[in-house]
Amino acid sequence: MTTAPEISSLIRLRISAHDAHYAGDLVDGAKMLQLFGDVATELLIRSDGDEGLFVAYDSVEFLAPVHAGDYIEASGRIVAMGQTSRKMVFEARKVIQSAGIADQASAADLLAAPIMVCRASGTCVVPANCQRIKR
Repeated sequence: MTTAPEISSLIRLRISAHDAHYAGDLVDGAKMLQLFGDVATELLIRSDGDEGLFVAYDSVEFLAPVHAGDYIEASGRIVAMGQTSRKMVFEARKVIQSAGIADQASAADLLAAPIMVCRASGTCVVPANCQRIKR
């Protein structure tokens, strides 16, 4: 593997009530992995002109809870490139959260500092015959 050129991606979205899976509007960790998959897809399109395939996660750490109404910023970057493999790292941070005011369900707080909710690393592959951007 070689050091990758600086290729990064950032997605910011609001977690909906539909995403809540547990009591207290808690969202399951799989939602963060779904976001990382979307980030990985963009990274591969930027690096190779093809969506490629996610092969495996090397590491996944769930660090803080995510609830319906939170705004999450998911980011990733390619850190190494092989002939067909792309090693990536991902982070998800909560940037806005519900204010938790009982009679004001729509109240929300912009966080002074983002809260890291998940961190991961993984490998994706773009078959050589699908690589449209040559390095």
